[in-house]
Amino acid sequence: MVPSSSLSRTISRDTPLAEITLRKYEKPYDLGQRELVRKLCLSTGLLQPGDSRDIVVDLLHALLLARQGKQELRSEELQKMIVELRKAASLNLSGVAPSNIRRQLKRLRELYLVEKVKNKYRINEHDSLNAIFQEKIEQYLLQTVLCRVKDYVNMVDKAF
Repeated sequence: MVPSSSLSRTISRDTPLAEITLRKYEKPYDLGQRELVRKLCLSTGLLQPGDSRDIVVDLLHALLLARQGKQELRSEELQKMIVELRKAASLNLSGVAPSNIRRQLKRLRELYLVEKVKNKYRINEHDSLNAIFQEKIEQYLLQTVLCRVKDYVNMVDKAF
């Protein structure tokens, strides 16, 4: 039997300092813009396989379209673009609530794809996703995560 004092103890949560999910899919051939963005979102963990709530795809798609004109958009403007994109693709409009769009923007910012400048959002410095991925994700985020995992691997090897 477990003593009652140990039951009342608070168990600390393991909160990661950084987190990244990467998935490998087939090479992209003959895909439309939305499907390309969808596969990117799946590949980077922004979208889960089989997830029907894919508003992050339309959000990133809208930001990529805005990047072409070096536009910076408020969340309300993004919401309007997303509604138009979803209607054009004959998709339902679930998930277009302002709170959900802000939450998805936060996820895109955490992955360094999007930045906020004076309450407006844009693809990070209007740069190419390739450059952003190499500089922010590959060289910075991925390397720090890999180094820390290696620290744990080494400590486990020493412990056993």
